[in-house]
Amino acid sequence: MVSPRRSRLRRYLIGEFSLKRMIASVLFIYFCICLYAYFGSERSIFLPPPPSYSDSEAIIKLPVDENTEISAVHLPNEDADYTILYSHGNAEDLGMILPRLADLQSLGYGVFGYDYQGYGTSQGSPSEYNTYRDINAAYRYLTETLKIPPSHIWVYGRSLGSGPSVDLASREAIAALTVESGFLSAFRVVTRIRLFPFDKFDNLSKIPNVYSPVLFIHGTDDRLIPLLHGEGLYEAANDPKKAFWVDGAGHNDLLEVVGDRYPQVLQEFEQLIRKEQR
Repeated sequence: MVSPRRSRLRRYLIGEFSLKRMIASVLFIYFCICLYAYFGSERSIFLPPPPSYSDSEAIIKLPVDENTEISAVHLPNEDADYTILYSHGNAEDLGMILPRLADLQSLGYGVFGYDYQGYGTSQGSPSEYNTYRDINAAYRYLTETLKIPPSHIWVYGRSLGSGPSVDLASREAIAALTVESGFLSAFRVVTRIRLFPFDKFDNLSKIPNVYSPVLFIHGTDDRLIPLLHGEGLYEAANDPKKAFWVDGAGHNDLLEVVGDRYPQVLQEFEQLIRKEQR
């Protein structure tokens, strides 16, 4: 039995239970979560690994602003009609994805990859806003320095890279967009549904503003970013669009599972791009 003294102390510290107090407590907790999501979530979203490469003659330095440069690589292909602007996933950098970029080059494409601020040897700090500035710098280099027409730029974003890629494709002229293992939004990777009046990398709201052909690639067994994200983006996208769901593939083994079908899918999508450009 609780003593009167202890009961008074409990009421003083906690207060009498009431529906009003419970609602106020829930709202307070929600407000605290919102504060963290708005101001602190980017520390969880961005996980740059230790640099896997050093600056060399092969590394291009792109100015983002007067004080910040990011690192990039260009793998040209004289026979290519399209140059792929590749935005990589989280916890990787240019040194780690160079074999992937070389594979794309061998399939008949020019390839341009870059590191976000804070990744590899890029200066600055990673953030949602900065990734948009980073891909802008890469797009400017392609169109203004290399003189590649926008109609020959194929934007490709994997996982985290789907954020800046969808954003760029929603506001700039490009030939096509590929979203590999992309998400509806950053928060919905965790919450599954929209819980806040704001979000990070809100691909779902931007994909309807993409009017170039779009290819979605996603593993059916992806546990990090489930297939429902790819399916949701596909449903929201405009035609022409193509979906390639890879049976049995997870988040990081998609290419291994897809095998020889991958070049075929890219070739079929390239034919769709050409058809739309006629």
